[in-house]
Amino acid sequence: MIPFLDLKATYQELQPEIDAAVARVLGSGWYILGGEVEAFEREYAAWAGAAHCVGVANGLDALTLALRAVGVGRGDEVIVPTNTYIATWLAVEQVGAVPVPVEPNPASYCLDTDRVEAAITPRTRALLPVHLYGHPANMNALVELAGARNLRIVEDGAQSHGATIDGRRLGAHGDVVAWSFYPGKNLGAYGDGGAVTTNDPDIARSVAVLRNYGSSVKYVNEVKGVNSRLDPMQAAILRAKLPVLVTWNERRAAIAALYGDGLADLDLGLPSTAPGMTHAWHLYVVTHPRREELQRRLREAGIETLIHYPIPPFRQEAFGEFARHAGAWPIADRLAGEVLSLPIGPHLSQESALTVIDAIRDALAAMA
Repeated sequence: MIPFLDLKATYQELQPEIDAAVARVLGSGWYILGGEVEAFEREYAAWAGAAHCVGVANGLDALTLALRAVGVGRGDEVIVPTNTYIATWLAVEQVGAVPVPVEPNPASYCLDTDRVEAAITPRTRALLPVHLYGHPANMNALVELAGARNLRIVEDGAQSHGATIDGRRLGAHGDVVAWSFYPGKNLGAYGDGGAVTTNDPDIARSVAVLRNYGSSVKYVNEVKGVNSRLDPMQAAILRAKLPVLVTWNERRAAIAALYGDGLADLDLGLPSTAPGMTHAWHLYVVTHPRREELQRRLREAGIETLIHYPIPPFRQEAFGEFARHAGAWPIADRLAGEVLSLPIGPHLSQESALTVIDAIRDALAAMA
């Protein structure tokens, strides 16, 4: 069996560094925020090219607190992709705002900037682009549009650690970037974790206060905050992993290149990377109209694949208020029925990748 992602291998490669990081936290006697979290915040901010980083409990909280920090609230509209993980929409709902769905560019799977402009109304407060699968959204166009319309930009960077635009890593192209360190991410913890990065000191301070019960001084509460603090143990593990993230992303890119070469002549939709951008290859997503049959044949051949994501947010029961409009977003519906994520990760061998390619070729030949 070729697994979709081998998380155990990330520990095995870095076991001495991770064991030392865990022991350091256990021996410190400091288990909430503190020096370990502050050190990670400094290191990740520098790595992402941002002035500030604030660690929080998870990626959803990062999105929610980022939206609050830029002033999005009840009754505001926030433009979101039709094709994304539901957390993007949930964050908008949690601050009392209204998600406004906009279709993607089919080539990049990220927000179509022309459609974004058409969706802006007097109630629009912010844009929430998702750098989906590791491919950056068109931030140059979105920043220009937001500046002209006096809108804020909160970026969902959960899948894009290390992706670049014009040689600059994602980290502060918009007002603030929300990150997830869920274990399966390019930079993953061994539990939940998240952060925001920004160049704006006021946004950074706001998130830091909000994450800690609305307090920057113990027992003095400035606003109605929440308890959402990056755990020092996870911060220490992330610090151990951060120095190898470039190398691990390069391994992902090498697998993506193998797939691109080995599958290019098949009747299969392959991902591409827009000029001037570097893909983080969090996921390698292909499309096929008979996706379920292809997935079944690959499973029978010992290849584990996943579907990101089979049900768009506007078709989820949780967002039932969108049901009567669901047919308005055919691109997301088509993608939901066709996308298939192939095994990829820093510990997938080239031999295994070639086995995946051969299995796909055999499956499609049998389906012809």
